[in-house]
Amino acid sequence: MLTQKLPHVVVVGAGFGGVATIKALSKKPVKITLVDRTNYHLFQPLLYQLSTAVLSTDDISFPVRAMFRKMKNIDLFMAKATGIDGKNKILHTNHGDISYDYLVVSAGATNNFFGLKNVEKYSYGMKTIQETLHIRNHVLHMFERANKQLDSEAVRRQMLTFICVGGGPTGVEEAGALAELVAVQKLDYPNLNFDEVSIKLIEATDKVLPMMPEKLRNYTLKVLKRKGVEVMLNTAVADCSEDGLFLKDGTFIPSKTVIWAAGVRAHRLVSTIGAECDRAGRVIVEKTLQVPGYPEIFAIGDNAHFLQDGRPLATVAPVAIQEAQVAVKNISAMIKGKTKLQEFSYVDYGSMATIGRCEAVVSWGWLRIGGFFAWCIWMFLHLLRLEGTHADITVGTKWFWNFISGTRLGRIITNIQFDEEQLEGQER
Repeated sequence: MLTQKLPHVVVVGAGFGGVATIKALSKKPVKITLVDRTNYHLFQPLLYQLSTAVLSTDDISFPVRAMFRKMKNIDLFMAKATGIDGKNKILHTNHGDISYDYLVVSAGATNNFFGLKNVEKYSYGMKTIQETLHIRNHVLHMFERANKQLDSEAVRRQMLTFICVGGGPTGVEEAGALAELVAVQKLDYPNLNFDEVSIKLIEATDKVLPMMPEKLRNYTLKVLKRKGVEVMLNTAVADCSEDGLFLKDGTFIPSKTVIWAAGVRAHRLVSTIGAECDRAGRVIVEKTLQVPGYPEIFAIGDNAHFLQDGRPLATVAPVAIQEAQVAVKNISAMIKGKTKLQEFSYVDYGSMATIGRCEAVVSWGWLRIGGFFAWCIWMFLHLLRLEGTHADITVGTKWFWNFISGTRLGRIITNIQFDEEQLEGQER
């Protein structure tokens, strides 16, 4: 008696969309292969807390194999996806080709530097653990180096000027967290003049947090100002160098730290499908989330350009998670031979952003608040979305201790290069 071959569903990316896809597929009669270049799921909304020494890497990441160990129809293929042959139903990777019956593309996004080559070269992106640790190490190094710079105030000010570009949630959260990190550093550097420290948030449009109502945007500006952050609206970036940032109005801001949070671009894998993509590299999908011309390929999350109410949906986790549910329903329907598929419609439950300890803004329908209660809601919901009990306990404990004391125990510089003599001494 022959055993029926299970349909093979390949999911690219272990982000929010990919994980939601696999969880929804896990009890279906299918074989699932997850392709990702890492072996962990990263909780990207808390990357800014890693960059500012609140949390550690294992607080915001969770091993994929541990996440799915009880699901016997799933396997991780740890590799970099390099291309898609939709005609022959093959996913190319740097460790070989994978054939699929259905493909879900949720490969995430990278930084969008809008063609500014020097910005890409000299600024700091914040999309991966590696990039974020680079920011943390660099910022902590700046205080150490400024503390040794006794002769030049101009050089110290350049080292102690921190610029965040982008007025969305990432930029706002990073700027607020940097301001609180500076307050902690005051206790450790009695010889530094902290009047020389400057934190700037630069936004090209006339508003921060554009998804929020005006009242909460104004509240955000008020809190940032109180924390010592200079918010520069209607300010466009022209260029960047290792010595600072050039603005389109001709202004030059001396700085050794430019953190780029101004936009995202879909993973280049999407462009290899051969379908039409938008300016951010996202493939323009049908109402069923299928890629035109390739009915077996579904694109979701940061990789999908889905029009609703006349504009593409934002690249945020709730969109990816809801898209994953519909993609799985449609794959299940296709496996059963059905031709009528469900059309996707996003339900927006609201948005939120934190501005630092005890400060956040929340907009959910009639609930539009800022302050401590909003911060409590933000913390509770983020804890619910973290993977694993370990993360809930450790992150909750660190947040509580940070609330009580303001201490940031993650102020560890980890990228110091040791020479051979130092390494030999450590081994002894």
